Amino acid sequence: MATGSRVIRPRTSIWLSERKAPKRKAEQQPAGLDHVKIVAATVRLLDAEGLAGFSMRRLAAELEVTAMSVYWYVETKDQLLELALDAAMGEMSLPAGSLGPVEGYEHLETGARDWRDQLRQIASEYRRLLVVHPWLSPLMGEYMNIGPNAMVFSTAVQRVVRDSGLPASQVPGALALVFQFVYGFSTIEGRFAARSRAVGMSQDELFAETMAAIEGRPEFDESRALMEARCGGTVQEMRERDFTFALDCAIAGIEALRDGGDGED
Repeated sequence: MATGSRVIRPRTSIWLSERKAPKRKAEQQPAGLDHVKIVAATVRLLDAEGLAGFSMRRLAAELEVTAMSVYWYVETKDQLLELALDAAMGEMSLPAGSLGPVEGYEHLETGARDWRDQLRQIASEYRRLLVVHPWLSPLMGEYMNIGPNAMVFSTAVQRVVRDSGLPASQVPGALALVFQFVYGFSTIEGRFAARSRAVGMSQDELFAETMAAIEGRPEFDESRALMEARCGGTVQEMRERDFTFALDCAIAGIEALRDGGDGED
């Protein structure tokens, strides 16, 4: 892609390149520091301050080391963010039956749970992850997201949707239907929660303030009518109903297309 005279190339991935040897002498390696501690601190810092507040200097201060000490383990900030992204992907609890013979997960038994239940569990876990870590959404658009934990997740969702009985040619579309929906839903949910925290209000208070602001504005009549029909309980309860219903619609659509039977394996 070209912008004027500047050529913009896709980011390379830490998972597709060999790690270079440290440029410093072994005796200069910082004591008490390792990849696990650095990545864990990165995730904590991103949770607390978001992408805008994250820097290698800020991370070094969190770890109580110098910035150069961090560069002993990672060459760039991009590499560290990619490692944090995959570490977070490993937090999801996936259905054992969806994993099968995935290296590192052999201890989990494969089960015969219904694919619909498995899909609901995976979608719910993905939603929870994106809401708990709102910085993940933009990173997923910046990086390839092909680390080991991401690939376990990818394998699980592909196997579950394939178990629905859809022909292989329709599985990618079904995956897009479910997980692009979850991505969009959860990104908005996470941003609203972050905005509430930023202004020092609960989500219910911010929602009530928003509804009051559009009261009497005719251009919002349709939207207000839908929101009033949707209301009942807390913002979280409304979101739970919306998410459950939308996911049920997606699953029903997969079933209807499968039973239509006009695809090919």
